[in-house]
Amino acid sequence: MGDDFLLSYLPFWIVTYALAVAGWSCIGRFMMQFVVPPESTNYIWRAFRTLSAWPVAAARLLVPSYVGPLFLPLVATFWIFVLRVAFGLAMLAAGLAPRVTPVGG
Repeated sequence: MGDDFLLSYLPFWIVTYALAVAGWSCIGRFMMQFVVPPESTNYIWRAFRTLSAWPVAAARLLVPSYVGPLFLPLVATFWIFVLRVAFGLAMLAAGLAPRVTPVGG
């Protein structure tokens, strides 16, 4: 890879950032659903619902039906972070992720 830390690992950074945004927006959606009505026009609530729509929809398909919609954002968060770790390890094994090196070495 090249000398530029950011551009040399751009696919790693983009996917990791996108998964982090999705995971943390699921956590935000879970926390805010206790204080905001489901169809609120609050812009923060709408942003959390928009950003976490696809992970929650995927979780709805993957988990048993007895898991209520109240907990689907948490389930989605778990699977997003599992996917993020697996992706990071795969990129690291392929040499496409930055490595931590000791100072001076």
